[in-house]
Amino acid sequence: MRLRFRASRSAVVVLAAAAIGLAGCAGSEPEPLEPEVVTETPEQSVDKTHAPDPQIEEAWPLTGVAGEVAARDVMSVKVENSVAARPQTGLQSADIVWEEMIEGGETRLLAVYHSTVPETIGPIRSLRPMDIPLATPFGGQLIFSGAQRAFLDAAHASPLQILTNDAGAAGFYRSADRRAPHNVYGNTADFIAQGSGDEDVEAAFSYAPEPEFATAVAEGEPTGSLQLSFPNTSPSWTWATDADAWLRSEAGADAMTTDEGRVSAVNVLVLRVEVRTTSYTDPSGSPVPESVVTGSGEAIIATGGHTVSGTWSKDADDAHVQLRTEDGDEVLLAAGNTWVELLPVSGSSVSLN
Repeated sequence: MRLRFRASRSAVVVLAAAAIGLAGCAGSEPEPLEPEVVTETPEQSVDKTHAPDPQIEEAWPLTGVAGEVAARDVMSVKVENSVAARPQTGLQSADIVWEEMIEGGETRLLAVYHSTVPETIGPIRSLRPMDIPLATPFGGQLIFSGAQRAFLDAAHASPLQILTNDAGAAGFYRSADRRAPHNVYGNTADFIAQGSGDEDVEAAFSYAPEPEFATAVAEGEPTGSLQLSFPNTSPSWTWATDADAWLRSEAGADAMTTDEGRVSAVNVLVLRVEVRTTSYTDPSGSPVPESVVTGSGEAIIATGGHTVSGTWSKDADDAHVQLRTEDGDEVLLAAGNTWVELLPVSGSSVSLN
């Protein structure tokens, strides 16, 4: 049997010294041993008295989604929502969508674009009086097709850049796939080219650092759907866990787009607003209503399959809407797109299931 031994480094040095000693006795001059020099790296000094500064990620101001923010203007676009206008194009790309009642009890949309800009948006329709105070806090461009003189004058008196089909602004065209007046569409590259691209865009809402910290999720009640009733239309939102979003329906049918599938939202806000009748009428003779969006009222905030009650307030035309809980705390939304339902306090309703 063969035994194996593993000598340590010190043992090797001892044996080497003994061998040299024996060689010396034999009359030969020993070669001097050079001592082994071991250099130890000292531990680096770490300042543990100050915690490192937190890394603050850049985020898109109208969604709270992390990303490098591009230097381009906000586009607030008036989008039709009648049966003849559906399915719309480019609607799902909007950061924020306001749904407002117009004449006849139907609704029309003001879609606000910044973080994601689709190639095409439409159908684009005419302006209503509440669109100006809704769009003003975002700055940038207000884009529409047609307006009564009083509304048009008010738009031009605002700080917004006004782009209209009637004035011949670049980017508008008529689609052969739809009948007038539901066939006006916009090429966003042309719209962007007419903007300054140097405006600072402020956050419209406050966003939680993680979805579970959103106010509705942290403090609200589980909710599977929101059923809304305007005088002449009934949109609804259903929570889809697999999509992690609220899915929209119109009168019981899926609300679709031509380019991005079904309409969905990370946050849905239901703001109860006063609606007053203006002295203006549409071509059919119906009075034009105006949603009063400065002031305050009740709110329902829906995020992450939960809802919580609160209040909304907007102090001036150039101020963003502020959301508070019933206890007066600031409401935090989840990062992502938001739909705002401007639901009249009378003649309309909302139910949660």
